[in-house]
Amino acid sequence: MFPSRSPCKWAMLRVVGLDIQDEMGRHEVGHIDNSMKVQLNNGYGCRFEGKFSINKVPGNFHVSTHSATAQPQNPDMTHVIHKLAFGDKLQVQSVQGAFNALGGANKLESNPLASHDYILKIVPTVYEDMSGKQRFSYQYTVANKEYVAYSHTGRIIPAIWFRYDLSPITVKYTERRQPVYRFITTICAIIGGTFTVAGIIDSCIFTASEAWKKIQLGKMS
Repeated sequence: MFPSRSPCKWAMLRVVGLDIQDEMGRHEVGHIDNSMKVQLNNGYGCRFEGKFSINKVPGNFHVSTHSATAQPQNPDMTHVIHKLAFGDKLQVQSVQGAFNALGGANKLESNPLASHDYILKIVPTVYEDMSGKQRFSYQYTVANKEYVAYSHTGRIIPAIWFRYDLSPITVKYTERRQPVYRFITTICAIIGGTFTVAGIIDSCIFTASEAWKKIQLGKMS
């Protein structure tokens, strides 16, 4: 499940949609459940936001005009991605993972006719607190490319593709209380280090003092 936002020409708003495909045979064109389109910048752009479920198999979802009965004359797929995340967010400050790796991706300077491919590797993530309660979420890595596609019939309609696959490896964070012996060891190390530094400083002061006395005695003689 994910929320995402991308600006597009307001003239394309009625024809831009979300398509979902996966290897289990799912193929939804023009998915509209839990989605929203909002006009921005006096009609220059729009915000496209959605939240939906995907199966845990390789697949893709893409923003395009594929579901429209009439295609726009001048499609524009330049965009900014504010957030794209899978699963529930881990409300744990100590965990700084790649849960929104595409956040801030800016393609406003790209060719308006270019398609964009984001290749996502989704990594299941588990956080276990000290009580043994587990929370589940997903991180992901991303690679991307952009291109203007052509076929024997001419230029292919541009789209923003998110192609994903799940990693067989799970990342697990486990919260543990620091053992008492480690605390005692740390305190001993701090105390020992303090005495060592104090000894070095005392030795330096003593050496300097003896040297100064010798200098004074030399002057007196």
